Amino acid sequence: MDMQKLVKLNDKSFRLYKSESEILSLVRNIAHQINEDYIGKRPLLVPVLNGAFLFAADLLKELKLDCELSFIKAVSYHGTNSTGTLTNLIGLDQNIEDRHVIIIEDVVDTGNTLGKIVPALTTQNPASIKIASLFFKPNAFKAELKIDYIGVEIPNDFIVGYGLDYDGLGRNLRDIYQVVES
Repeated sequence: MDMQKLVKLNDKSFRLYKSESEILSLVRNIAHQINEDYIGKRPLLVPVLNGAFLFAADLLKELKLDCELSFIKAVSYHGTNSTGTLTNLIGLDQNIEDRHVIIIEDVVDTGNTLGKIVPALTTQNPASIKIASLFFKPNAFKAELKIDYIGVEIPNDFIVGYGLDYDGLGRNLRDIYQVVES
């Protein structure tokens, strides 16, 4: 694989980090774990928009069990930095009482977003809440939460592509790119 492939978005350059085939392999691994853990159950998948939409779509295609889907939208980034504050723009529109909920995240870094989402969902008395994240940045993680399904741990570098953006750009890239610091 050509690791020198670069893309330019706004004022930053990004180099190829994970290919589409590597990403889809990670998605299949997470789906396999969920398929095993939820035999005989019907989980509600709750992707966090905007970034998790491609991961959620590919994950859903790999699940071999009955499941439902409901999106929430949360924003905590500006540029390449987390703002530390969460704006919940679109809330869950389903009753989750006694339901098995799986929150779907594209990347977990500080955990601040999940640190607000999980307690809000917990007040609705679900049977369980688990978290699935394609990418996890353990060196940035500050929350007291367990990430139940992790595609891969990565360094605390800014990434873009496969649903993740840099100031609105790059979500449509099939691969994941990592920022090149100049």
